[in-house]
Amino acid sequence: MRFLVDECTGPSVARWLRGQRHEVFSVFEEARGMEDDDIIRKAFDGNWILITNDKGFGEKVFRRGRPHKGVVLLRLDDERPASKIAALHQLLARHADRLPGSFVTVTDAAVRIAGA
Repeated sequence: MRFLVDECTGPSVARWLRGQRHEVFSVFEEARGMEDDDIIRKAFDGNWILITNDKGFGEKVFRRGRPHKGVVLLRLDDERPASKIAALHQLLARHADRLPGSFVTVTDAAVRIAGA
C-alpha cells in the first residue's frame, strides 16, 4: 500500500511501514513544515492513504468536503512511536482491505471506519 505519514505521526512509523514493504512518503523526513492543505492535496493526487494524529484532517474531510484516498487518524492515549506502530500493525492485519477511500479513526478501544 501507499502511505503518506504526517509530520506529527513521525519518522519511526514511516520506517516501520517501509519495513513492512509499503511505499511511504514521510512529511517529517521529506517535506518538514508542509501545510495541512498541501498534505491532503498531495495524498489525494498521489493516491496515498494519509496517516496522521491531527484531528484537523477530520474537519477538512467531513466539513470542507476535501477529497481523499483514505485517512487513518490515530487518537491514542499513548502517542509514543511504539504505540502508534502497534495500533497500525493491528489495523493492517484486520482492516487493510477497507482503508482505501475510507476515513478510519483508531483509538485505544476501537476502530471506526467511515466511507468506502
